[in-house]
Amino acid sequence: MATASSPTKTVRVNPPAPGKPMFGCEHLERLLTSSQDNLNQSIGHYKLMLRKIFDGPAGPLQVTKNANGGGSYALTSNYLCLQCPVLVTEEDRIKHGSKKAHRFYVDSRTGLLYCQMCDDLIWDPTLEELRIRKMGTASFWNKRDRKRKHEEHLDPVQDDPKYISNNTLTPPCRANGLRGIYNAGATCYQNVILQSFLHNPLLRNFYLRDGHTNCNTQHCLSCAMDDIFQDFYAVENTNGYTAANILSGFWISEKKAFENLVTTKEQDAHEFFQFLAEELHERNGDGRRPEVGSEHSCQCVIHQIFYGKMLTTTVCQKCNGATDAVQSFLDLSLGLETLAQRRKKGEQKPLTLRECLDTEYIKSDKCEYRCQGFQFPLEINMLPYTSKGRDLVQQGKMLHDYPELSRAHEYDLVSVVVHVGSIDTGHYIAYCRVGEQWFKFNDHKVMLATKSEVLSSQAYLLFYCVRYLS
Repeated sequence: MATASSPTKTVRVNPPAPGKPMFGCEHLERLLTSSQDNLNQSIGHYKLMLRKIFDGPAGPLQVTKNANGGGSYALTSNYLCLQCPVLVTEEDRIKHGSKKAHRFYVDSRTGLLYCQMCDDLIWDPTLEELRIRKMGTASFWNKRDRKRKHEEHLDPVQDDPKYISNNTLTPPCRANGLRGIYNAGATCYQNVILQSFLHNPLLRNFYLRDGHTNCNTQHCLSCAMDDIFQDFYAVENTNGYTAANILSGFWISEKKAFENLVTTKEQDAHEFFQFLAEELHERNGDGRRPEVGSEHSCQCVIHQIFYGKMLTTTVCQKCNGATDAVQSFLDLSLGLETLAQRRKKGEQKPLTLRECLDTEYIKSDKCEYRCQGFQFPLEINMLPYTSKGRDLVQQGKMLHDYPELSRAHEYDLVSVVVHVGSIDTGHYIAYCRVGEQWFKFNDHKVMLATKSEVLSSQAYLLFYCVRYLS
């Protein structure tokens, strides 16, 4: 705090340099040159934000309050207002700017400055120098004030491994993966699984950063997946795609377990998902075929994305001795027609996904029940179905008292596979999320879809992706 004996420090902007603008944009220039108080306050507030971003944990800056008063965690950047102490999402940034006439925001991940009037990130010499110093030396002091060894040769790219990723922005004209896949003759069951894989953000990032390289295997399905990711995301093309490499690698597979799929007849999308996940595991993992019902400790990208471990506890009714068994699983199946009925007679509301999970994996009593519908959420917290969550409940503790643990088990719906028709024949379509927008993929046709359309669909397969990466 400034006192009579300690006057407020006067902040100055960097002097003009050849080939560089003096300010990031004309709007920022008006703010910083309007008065010395505005300049001091803006620079001081920006330094405070950089300390929060680079010195503190990343988690809190990714959490904003939702409409219910709870916390909502986002994988994408939030924004800190430069002109007041407010943290907002991208959507709320526009509302806040219109209400308060505040135009400048700081990216919660990178510290870059965004101008709402320019509708773009801007590069300001004075602020960027502060940001680079904070990233490279964890201090705002320059080399004349602190004599640090070799600081004359400071290279933020070499000193900070995260420098490139933190400062790499997605160009607005990038390919977004919105392409249909041609039906090569009753191959819609393959197309919907490929679309679900292509729009899984974790799998997409793996292939686009050359996660699968130096492979000499003939007809390798992982190489074929790498090709299709490159074609969908590296090239701006909205024409339909022919998945010839995927089809050929699938059809020449020697695995007897999937020989029934190698026909030109309508097949099951769930079986193809299992086949493709297993093939990609063998090409990217330890080479061992996953054994159903046994524990597998592979750390390949497929196991990290799709596989899980189920803890089964058997309790002796006589001695109360408990035996634990851990088994790997690729997916969780819900037998809707045989799930336990935990509701009053005559109640016609459709089952929900949470109720099905409770019945299948927590409760034990069984009785016949025929479901007339099924509802699933856009997001779900899986903590209650984990060993940690159940241990806390058994100890009489409330799960909402552990927000960090709960946040690590938040999952978002990224894809829905729908089967239309009878069991013997029919057609598959897929709904996939791109950013915050949903799209309907019907072979080579791609159409916009609403959330209500997705949530009212008769889902056959649901793909959820973890929201928070630890």
